[in-house]
Amino acid sequence: MVAVAHEIRTYGGWRRRHGIGLLGLDTTATFAALGGAVALLLLGSFVPVALLYLAPPILAAGLLCLVRIGGVPIGRIVLARWRWWWGTLRARNRYSAGVVVDHPRAFQLPGVLAPLTLISAEDGAGGRYGLVWDRRTGRLTATLRVVPASTWLADRSDADNWVASWGQWLAGLGHLPAVRWVTVTVDTAPEPGSTLADSVARVVTPDAPDTAKDILNELVQRAPAAAADVDTRVSITFDPKASPAAPRDLTEAVADIGRVLNGLESALGGCGVSVLGRATASEVAGAVRTAFDPHARGEVNRLLTRPDTDELLAWSDAGPVHAIEHTDHYEHDGGVSVSWAWHEPPRQNVHADVLSRLVAPGPFPKRITLQYRALPAAAASRVLQQEVNAAAFRAQFRRRTGRDETARDTWDSARARQAAAEEAMGAGVCLVSMYATITVTDEQQLKRALAHVEAAADAARIRLRRLWGSQAAGFATTLPCGICPADLSRRSLR
Repeated sequence: MVAVAHEIRTYGGWRRRHGIGLLGLDTTATFAALGGAVALLLLGSFVPVALLYLAPPILAAGLLCLVRIGGVPIGRIVLARWRWWWGTLRARNRYSAGVVVDHPRAFQLPGVLAPLTLISAEDGAGGRYGLVWDRRTGRLTATLRVVPASTWLADRSDADNWVASWGQWLAGLGHLPAVRWVTVTVDTAPEPGSTLADSVARVVTPDAPDTAKDILNELVQRAPAAAADVDTRVSITFDPKASPAAPRDLTEAVADIGRVLNGLESALGGCGVSVLGRATASEVAGAVRTAFDPHARGEVNRLLTRPDTDELLAWSDAGPVHAIEHTDHYEHDGGVSVSWAWHEPPRQNVHADVLSRLVAPGPFPKRITLQYRALPAAAASRVLQQEVNAAAFRAQFRRRTGRDETARDTWDSARARQAAAEEAMGAGVCLVSMYATITVTDEQQLKRALAHVEAAADAARIRLRRLWGSQAAGFATTLPCGICPADLSRRSLR
């Protein structure tokens, strides 16, 4: 008898983006610190007395920039706390919807969702789909509804092919300048029971035996405790201003997006998912509504089965009646939510099903989001070469200062060179981030829900950090609305 060993493929290579910086500072801060040090030396050589007055503020600034808590400089933490205090003082963390209003734009969503609105477009095949339009930036987000195949019921070679196809799909985004980012969300929640009850009620005939009716009724009552509502979405955010077609208005931009979506849909079918189609405007509004009000999930599912859904479920119905953002949680209609962000990816190589426990249904409504920002193909090589040069600069600086190279420094340099070599062979480059949101309808269950998510993240070799002071933004990122926290942070600094 001959034993044959089957090789199990693993995946890895994630690394945090670094610039040419010293002491944990980025490139800009490093050159600013060096320039300040040179200016201080010159000033001290000509006016030594001035050092007595400049030394205290310089020392304080150095402490704020160099001393870190959890990897974050103290200065940034102080600035964030001050901005949070100023915002709460002006009640910017509270939202209340108007009941009687006299202008059409009153039904805005809270926080970063306020400039968004929902439009409906034709898909060219006799159907319609929804587009979330950011009126501030002009970006449009379309959502594809997909059903992923289970890796537990598939051959290992099939799963490897799906991962390879997904990598090629992401690499292709680097050749589509209009695509800004892709958001993949797995939305799970306990089955409310109404979906199964409605399905059974439609098929049961009045003259059915009483015994059969009793069995079906008992099944309907017991099934929600063991069933789950799972929805997987792929939201693609487009920037019409970056499109080579240069659309002149919203109509031309929607038409151009429809053409690009056709190719992305067909290519996505080889990534281990079945594409159900583009989400309609009512389905997008329903996803937002159930996130804000978990109790409405059954009613929304019932409305989505009706032919006149677009009239009964509009964007004005998606938002909450009230919402209050706290530093560590987010209160909204019928629920309390907590959001996390990806702090550190797995350090070791992992299998293709590493996220299975994290995205699996649980006792609470949960949304796990992966966001991919593909670098343009023309810029990917330059960015990776800068990363290699930055790693070499830090290694040279350590040698000049007599410091030993740590194991993590060696690993980071090797990963930077590996990424540059893979890009030279045709691989794409993506900036990846992860966000998680869990919602409870009873605040007494919040600690249990937090432990559920954090234990699942540990099983996936992922470190999550709670979004202190940014709970509303994290909550919105997991919705099919095209929100990107990295873009929001850059926008706030302008």
